[in-house]
Amino acid sequence: MIDFRYHLVSLIAVFLAVALGIVIGTTQLNGPVLTNLQGQVTALQTDKRALEDQSRELQAQLDDVGSFDEAVGPALVEGTLAERSVVLVVGSDDVAPDVLEGLTALLGSAGATVTGTIRLTPGYGDPANDAAVEAYVSGPGRPAGLAPAEGTDPAGLAADLLAEVLMVPPADAGTAGPVPASATSSVLAGLEELGVLSRDTSSVTPADHAVLLTAGVPTDENALRRTEALVELVTALDRRGSGAVAAGDPTAIEDGGLLRALRADTSVSAVVSTVDNVTVPAGRISTVLALAAESRGTTGAYGSGEDTQPVPPAP
Repeated sequence: MIDFRYHLVSLIAVFLAVALGIVIGTTQLNGPVLTNLQGQVTALQTDKRALEDQSRELQAQLDDVGSFDEAVGPALVEGTLAERSVVLVVGSDDVAPDVLEGLTALLGSAGATVTGTIRLTPGYGDPANDAAVEAYVSGPGRPAGLAPAEGTDPAGLAADLLAEVLMVPPADAGTAGPVPASATSSVLAGLEELGVLSRDTSSVTPADHAVLLTAGVPTDENALRRTEALVELVTALDRRGSGAVAAGDPTAIEDGGLLRALRADTSVSAVVSTVDNVTVPAGRISTVLALAAESRGTTGAYGSGEDTQPVPPAP
């Protein structure tokens, strides 16, 4: 007769058999599986080291190219802006100091005179400042003798007044010439009091050309409004003088970036040149050559972005 003890022994035997099978199976599989995993890890480590070596080699090549461009830059631009003047407008806090310094030096090599540098604060184009800016540029901020500013919105009014006091009209413009330096100083001082700009240089006087430097993509709640204000400003600078160039880093051609906005508007891209790699020596060379091209009536998009030329056409 089969009793309870028999069933108990049978169950124990089954569980022992299962446990023994698991132990034996695991022991047999551990070796091949572990070896395979170790092989994959080793291969990945090898690939990682190879990619790191490749990255270092490519960076070294880029550094060599950058060093070469920096070395030959002065010779490439020499004389291209002889007897011309340029005012620099820094439109973003993200513009690196070495970009500004490098471009200033290169403009000197081209024979240009940098008449000053102004820096737009985050308050430029901020709707919170609209009323004060409009009241200033339409009233006490406008020097005597200047015609009413063009534009219907505060950003347009400010852009037109700034362009009028910062730019030297072209010889064929049929105007009396640039405003007095005192008028430029007065307008800039007033806008500085309103917190929309500051002056990097003690003196700022009118110039033939303007370069507006930008970087990154604004992300605050007024980002779109500020970008639109900068588009109006660089367009006004170009219209009032002998040509303007907007130069920025590669991120400025992304959605929301100033260069993207300028290139997307065909009416603007037809008159304002853009450079999207000013952070490297080649881009600063292109910026200087783009100004020279603007003085000849040639506008273009330069750099490494889509639908651009690597460099402006030779003189």
